[in-house]
Amino acid sequence: MPDRPLNATAASLLGFLHDGPMTGWDLVEYAQQRIGGFWSLTQSQVYRELTAMAGAGLVRAGERGRRDRQPYEITDAGRAAFAEWAANPPAAETIRFPLLLTVLFGRHLPPDRMAAYLAGHRAAHAERLAGYEQIAAALPEEAEDVDPYSVATLRFGLAYERAVLDWFDALPPALTGAAHPEADGQ
Repeated sequence: MPDRPLNATAASLLGFLHDGPMTGWDLVEYAQQRIGGFWSLTQSQVYRELTAMAGAGLVRAGERGRRDRQPYEITDAGRAAFAEWAANPPAAETIRFPLLLTVLFGRHLPPDRMAAYLAGHRAAHAERLAGYEQIAAALPEEAEDVDPYSVATLRFGLAYERAVLDWFDALPPALTGAAHPEADGQ
């Protein structure tokens, strides 16, 4: 078992390695596809965690391959550490939404800049929702029976993006630029 409890980043990597050996690069890509919408992992975090987990015996490094890429596989100790992590209740979520911080102090910005920030972020959320909707539309009918965990996560993403878009749409005109005719080119 590790000297310290697993953090969520290390646990997610072990969770992915249950699917088979992967290089650090593969893990970064896989994490971006699977959890990138709600959990961020940097390449440096992934390699730092892999090194620490290899030292703790939770993963085993394989032979280096092309481009010096080294696959890692989960060990029995890694499976046990992951099971222990998963058996504990998740920590309470913390909202970390940088745009909200900017909105809170928005009175210190020119109105057109705030409106531009909001428009840009709204467009990004609309694009993310469209992506989730495409994924949902492509799911086979039996998807929930085959992998209810991934389907539940996708549904959260859909609900979250819809809620955020509703928030954007309910913002006061003073924030969005609608209260400033010059922002509309008039």
